[in-house]
Amino acid sequence: MRELVAYKSLLHEMTQSTPTCLWNDSASVKELTYSIEHGAVGATCNPVIAVEVLKKEMDLWRDRIDYLVRKEMPAASEDQIAWKVVEEISAKGAGLLKPIFDQHAGRNGRLSIQTDPRFYRDPRAIVEQAVHFSKIAPNMIVKIPVTQAGIPAIEEATYRGVSINATVCFTLPQCLAVAEAAERGLKRREREGKDISTMGPVCTIMVGRLDDWLKVLVEKESITTDPGYLEWAGVAVFKKTYRIFRERGYRIRLLSAAFRNHMHWSEFIGGDVVVSPPHKWQVRFNASGIAVVPRMDNPVNPQVVEELLRKFPDFRRAYQEDGLAVEEFDDFGPTRRTLRQFIAACHDLPGQIREFMIPNPDAKPAPAVK
Repeated sequence: MRELVAYKSLLHEMTQSTPTCLWNDSASVKELTYSIEHGAVGATCNPVIAVEVLKKEMDLWRDRIDYLVRKEMPAASEDQIAWKVVEEISAKGAGLLKPIFDQHAGRNGRLSIQTDPRFYRDPRAIVEQAVHFSKIAPNMIVKIPVTQAGIPAIEEATYRGVSINATVCFTLPQCLAVAEAAERGLKRREREGKDISTMGPVCTIMVGRLDDWLKVLVEKESITTDPGYLEWAGVAVFKKTYRIFRERGYRIRLLSAAFRNHMHWSEFIGGDVVVSPPHKWQVRFNASGIAVVPRMDNPVNPQVVEELLRKFPDFRRAYQEDGLAVEEFDDFGPTRRTLRQFIAACHDLPGQIREFMIPNPDAKPAPAVK
């Protein structure tokens, strides 16, 4: 007779009854605390998230930022202070996750911090920052973009002992290049007798951003298709990649990110993968009533896949093993769109710091507290 288990939520049920792990796509203290309570074993931070954290939780950071500006880093630029804040937000999240990290021997319990997306063409700069970030806390995992320069950076950072999270990734060819690069890095360490026992690399597929791109192409190129089919593109790529990873025995897990619908969670339940929804999606999933049953090995309707292959050359590039060469990664539509957004956030974040460095003289004073 199956033992009855009391689950707090659907996501908690997933984490307790299947191999699928939950990571929180936020470093907000409040949101991460909620997520851990519902079974999360990881989280992430980047400039986009840091801006959101400061907007939501400025009361937790105002005094610290003011001290950095006035005392600790008085000659630093707003960009330098901004990245210092990213590091400290990440360190705080890593502290919340450290007990989980110890319990899972490094496979989970990590805070994922993103390297500066403006380095996407410079493997040396990526590696140097990745090594630096890995030392912020013992349970850091470092995001490296899957660009042409990112592939050698992933190998080298892995060799140097950095657990990597490949990001800006949407396609099967990118994932295969990441897996091979990570394997090369791990094998180089093994040949030299260096420890890999606590390393926990992952490869993110931004499933929703591939869907987004096909919807852009529908408008740009006047393509007519069943609109429901467009919700399955990222799912199809993820499931095919998962199958190939298992067949080839790669020592890296897949992570689902960029949520646009519940299938970016529900279709991957049961897989030895990570799902990383933002807080609002976690709340939505927990209230959805969707059955927590394994669906990872259920194939996407072949008719849907065939239609996408026939009408969208960029889906073929994403779905087929030889669809993209490494030299073509940077020019793929979703890569360009995502890099532009991430780089823009690198300018938004210093704007938050500017308010401390050069307060707006025209701004109305805050109302007095009664």
